Amino acid sequence: MTLNELRREALQLDPSTRARLARELLESLDDLTDAQVEQLWLHEADQRHEQIVSGAVETVPMEEALSKARAARR
Repeated sequence: MTLNELRREALQLDPSTRARLARELLESLDDLTDAQVEQLWLHEADQRHEQIVSGAVETVPMEEALSKARAARR
């Protein structure tokens, strides 16, 4: 089963079951070593960099992002 297939299946679960699954998945990350966590963050940074370089995502100036976030909180 691919990640996309698993995601589709999980999203079809009722909210209570999804919440329990999310909690269990998050708790499973507590067992990672600092080195493993660092490696995951480096991988995430690489993926985000590739998305920016390829044009798959657009960057937003910080002030604009903060302004939108503040407006959403109101």
